[in-house]
Amino acid sequence: MSKIFDEIFDEIFDEIFDEIFDKRLQFLYFAMQSLDDMNDLNKVLDDITSIRRQVAHSTQFRGYGPATLASTGVLSVAAAAAQTRWLPDPANHIVAYLSIWIWTAVLSAALIGTQTYTRTRRIHSGMADDMIRTAVEQFLPSVGAGGLLTVVFLRSVPEALWMLPGLWQIIFSLGVFSSCRFLPRPVAAVGVWYLLTGLTSIALGDNRALSPWVMGIAYGAGQLLVAGILLFTAEEGRDET
Repeated sequence: MSKIFDEIFDEIFDEIFDEIFDKRLQFLYFAMQSLDDMNDLNKVLDDITSIRRQVAHSTQFRGYGPATLASTGVLSVAAAAAQTRWLPDPANHIVAYLSIWIWTAVLSAALIGTQTYTRTRRIHSGMADDMIRTAVEQFLPSVGAGGLLTVVFLRSVPEALWMLPGLWQIIFSLGVFSSCRFLPRPVAAVGVWYLLTGLTSIALGDNRALSPWVMGIAYGAGQLLVAGILLFTAEEGRDET
């Protein structure tokens, strides 16, 4: 009797074990399949992200508005006029001089940044984030270098602060040249303009480089020039279309 009971128990146990084992195998199989599916999905998403970035890097950026860039040129001329009126001796009031032009740069960057964000969202739609990221990556190193250079000159070599306007313009020209690959080709002329004005400023060799119109003419004409180029190329593109 005991033997019969043991056999029945063994059969029941084997059936239960086999059922549990089969379910575990099935669960493991589906888990591995799910993992493979997730890996495939992640690979597809990575490929899509890579393609979007490549397209963003090769597409002409139309996020800079000509009117806003022109307004920053007018703002630079206004800052130069303000310096002429209220700061006739910038060499002996260097902090005030720096304040005028740093705040002008901050306000200009805020105007351009805000308008670029909204314009890019409207024009580049699905690629807006990638296009904005590309634009920032091109110009941010120049902005950072200019800011750090200003701090170093102010703290370590104040006697050479007259060189800052020229160095700012040269660094700005590098940012323009860096951005040329996704902007209309004639924008390279703007980079040449800032490079020449920067070198001319340094060639003055003394505090004459702190004259308000060294900055006013350079950035006023430069920003108006890039605005005109962008406006002309945009109209030319519409005519071709």
